[in-house]
Amino acid sequence: MPTPTIRIAKLDTETIDKIQAMEEELGHSILALEPYYPPAQLTDVQVSRLKALEQELGVVLLAYQK
Repeated sequence: MPTPTIRIAKLDTETIDKIQAMEEELGHSILALEPYYPPAQLTDVQVSRLKALEQELGVVLLAYQK
């Protein structure tokens, strides 16, 4: 199976406005990405385990459907 990829999201004006408002609120830039493959539907327990591993490794992890 090929490695899942992500790409810059194609956004409408309303969505861009919402993201820009959040950037202003946070004082940071936000990058909107969209998965090429659908993200995995994880249980709350699985999400917690994924977040714990992210913190341990210092990376951002994205789970995709196989």
